[in-house]
Amino acid sequence: MSTGSRKEVGDQSAGHSPQTKRKKVAAKRKGLLERLAEGPVVSDGSYCFVLERRGYVKSGYWTPEAVVENPDAVTGLHKEFARAGADVTQAFTFYASEDKLAAQGNTAAADFGVNNINNEACRLAWEIADQYGTLVAAGLSPTPSYGEGKGKTAVQQEFRAQTDIFAKHDVDFMIVEFFSHLEEMLWAIEVCKEIGKPIAASMCIGPEGDYDNNTPGECAVAMARAGVDVVGVNCMFDPSTSLKTMKLMKEALSEAGLKTYLMCQPMAYHTPDVNKFGLAAAPEYPFGSRFG
Repeated sequence: MSTGSRKEVGDQSAGHSPQTKRKKVAAKRKGLLERLAEGPVVSDGSYCFVLERRGYVKSGYWTPEAVVENPDAVTGLHKEFARAGADVTQAFTFYASEDKLAAQGNTAAADFGVNNINNEACRLAWEIADQYGTLVAAGLSPTPSYGEGKGKTAVQQEFRAQTDIFAKHDVDFMIVEFFSHLEEMLWAIEVCKEIGKPIAASMCIGPEGDYDNNTPGECAVAMARAGVDVVGVNCMFDPSTSLKTMKLMKEALSEAGLKTYLMCQPMAYHTPDVNKFGLAAAPEYPFGSRFG
């Protein structure tokens, strides 16, 4: 999409550092799989919630145009996580597919566009990674196109518009996150594999499984067989609930004879009494969560 008022930023051919310089730096750093072989890797996260509370993300849309509108706010949060000890700096690309940027009256697609937002998100992440030696991850998340039943080709086209940019920025690995439908997750994994980066895949599910009644174990086995390097869960459930889900995933992987690394990125709220929809099903949501 294009408008005369769009602010052009995030040139994919320039930005954080030249490709040759970055490859030299990367050669000195251990990659994700090397680090995991040595022990746990700590990631950052919760960019949407933190930046929403600070006034830089719109509640309801949860899209990342802040990377263009308020890049200092995003860079500042990247730096906070890095200084706290995070091993990973995630480019703020959550909900940054073109269809999501245009959904429900959102004007981010028309004002900035998928290319600008994803380019700038990667540039900002590399800016901090170059300073702190963190790994840069870029991510894919659910698309409105899937919910609207537009089919695999349309959905993967949305994903590919992002992964093409991530490949040009030479991110260290991919995170495929917040998916509540196993089918869409597997479609996203297929696209990520095209750029040849390690893949960490985490579903937004609890012990009851995904929205199509696939169990956590079935989800884990399917993701592992699809070729991801890390399997797990993220968001909408608290640490205790998420660990219950992880236990089910680990048991299923073991029974299937599959070996993969595990990841867990829970919510910072207690959600012991919610259903498969997680935090959004709690009677206190959304207003009570503002004081959690």
